[in-house]
Order: sequence, then C-alpha cells, then structure tokens
Amino acid sequence: MTAVACPRLCLLSAALFLVAAFSAPAGAEPYFAVMTGNKCSACHVNQTGGGMRTAYGDAFGQVTMPVRVPEDGFWDGEVMEYLTIGANFRGDFTHTRVPNQGNDTEFDVQEGRLYVAVPLLKDRLTFYLDQQVSPSSDNREAFALLYFWDRKAYVKAGQIYLPFGLRLEDDTEFIRSVVGINMNSPDDGVEAGVELGPASVQLAISNGGAGGAETDDGKQYSLLASYVQNIWQLGVSVNYNDADAGDRFVTGGFAGLRTGPISWLGEVDYIDDDSLGPSGRKQWVGFAEGNWLITKGHNLKLTYGGFDPDDDVSDDEQTRVSVVYEYFPFSYTQLRAGARFRDGISQNDQQNSDLYFLQLNIYF
Repeated sequence: MTAVACPRLCLLSAALFLVAAFSAPAGAEPYFAVMTGNKCSACHVNQTGGGMRTAYGDAFGQVTMPVRVPEDGFWDGEVMEYLTIGANFRGDFTHTRVPNQGNDTEFDVQEGRLYVAVPLLKDRLTFYLDQQVSPSSDNREAFALLYFWDRKAYVKAGQIYLPFGLRLEDDTEFIRSVVGINMNSPDDGVEAGVELGPASVQLAISNGGAGGAETDDGKQYSLLASYVQNIWQLGVSVNYNDADAGDRFVTGGFAGLRTGPISWLGEVDYIDDDSLGPSGRKQWVGFAEGNWLITKGHNLKLTYGGFDPDDDVSDDEQTRVSVVYEYFPFSYTQLRAGARFRDGISQNDQQNSDLYFLQLNIYF
C-alpha cells in the first residue's frame, strides 16, 4: 500500500462524519437534488432517479445550470399528447496510466440512450422505456407505471433499476460497482412506493439475476427510505438476494447537505456475501463528494471512494479520488474534464492506475 491508501477505520470515520455532522445529508446526479432541496422524482420520471427527465428536470437542465439560456422557450420532451421523448449521449476522450503496463489513449462512446414515455391515462398510467443504443443495444428499463392517491403512491412492473443508495452517474464508483446495484444491472420485478411530504419509501421484489434468466425460486428484496429537507437529506437502504449460489445482504446509509454554494454527499454500505468463497466475505464501501457551484454553469466536483474487499484481511483496502470540472455552456450541453487516481495493493497494477478524461454530454 502507498501513503495515499487509507485503512478501513479512516474510511468509515470520514464517511460517517459526513452523515453525523451534516445531519445534526439516482445518468443521474444526486447533488442536483441536494442543491435544490428536491427528491429525485422532481427531475426524473423514475421516482428513484436516473433516466428520462420530467418537465421540471428539463427546465432545470436548460435554464438553471447553463451559462446561456434559451430565448424562445425550452424543450419539455412532449412531441404529442401521448408521447414524450428524451435522450442522453456521453462521449469520452481518455488517457489511462497503469504502472508497469504503459499508457492507453482512446476515444469512446460511453453511452447513447433513448427515453420514451407514453402517458396512456394522465396522472394514472404510463408506459416507460429506457433503451441504450450505443455502444451496444441493451434495454435498461421497460415498465408500466400506475399512480394512486393523487400520485402520492405508485406501483411499477417490468425491468427496473432497483432502489438503493445514491444513484450516481458514475457506475464505476465502489458504492455502485461493488454493491452491484447500478444502471448496468436492472432487474425484472415489481416496485411500490409512497411519498408523504418530505418522506419517501420504495420497496422492490425482483428475480435477483440482474435482468438475466431466473435460475432458482429465490427473490431479491430492495428497500429504500429517505427524508428530504431544504438543505439536508438522509436515507437508508437494504437489499437481500436469496440465491442458491449464496445469500447476499447489503445495507447502508446516505446523506446530503447544502452549505452555501457547496453540496455534499456521503454513503457507507456493508456487504455480507455468502457466494464469495467457502465461508463468504464481509465487505465495506464508502463514498464522499463535494460539489462547489463556483458560478452559474461552472461546478467543481471532488470525490473520495473507499473499498475494503475482506473484513478479515488487513492492508487490502482500495481508494479512489477524483477531481472533475463541469461546464454547462448552454442548454442541452455539459463538458467535463477530470482525473481519477486509484490506490490499492502494490501487487495489482490496475488498482493503482490513473485516469484523465474529457467528456461531452448531450441531453434532452
């Protein structure tokens, strides 16, 4: 381990400090919710975040964030009474440095996604589709959404993103990749949710195969509960996957706080996975993020991620630190430049790699 690595106690203390001190606080960018004091459902058709934007979400992305705003109205996604569309495109230019393995530089299409919503019955029944078309064709979400009780409660059925933790845009972050609940692992199932003022609760029951074929009669259960106020947010998540290959239990807490122009995020998760080795494995992941809105259209993001892959093994921790500058020059457009530095065991070169990138994000 190099001097940059932090032991698990340091990781947990830093992340828990965010939760405790700031609360005395799902592509998707959760810091927007902290910045505005809103729930994810304010900006996204999917109540737990990510994917197609609502009319409010479209307005926020086109008017609130960019330096220059439209002079003749804005796009609200509606092309006709019973059809709303949207899209997301991310293209990268990356330079990766891996110790003892040389460098790699490439252009890459990270994602091209199309969104379609068909409101068959206003404020009652909607069909929703989130389809990735590049770099490969892959269905992310496809579900029927039924509202009740003046939209305070809902049920959706189909292929869905499971409710758990902060729905970050970066699925490679430890709290997304290690936990295994992210935008690359939707599952077939049913989700029900209730929103009562500042409180929200979502419960999903799914196959547990990340969208693949069912192989046993066990199911996966996901629970997300959150409480949102104007300048702070708190939430807890629980996920249990009953599988023949070994049960997997994940639980954690997350929080957000706005202090002036800076929006803070933090999450800590504990994983007990019986499918890893003959006696299973207990793991920890943590995440902290600060977003400084320097001025309209300019945001500086700092992140820290930590991963302890085995609670019974010492000196095997991994960390990841990122510095990202985000620029919104005008509507529908975001430019990002950043660097990510990984630190892990010295025997694994990939765990000690550095990534530098430029990214173009087009959204509507």
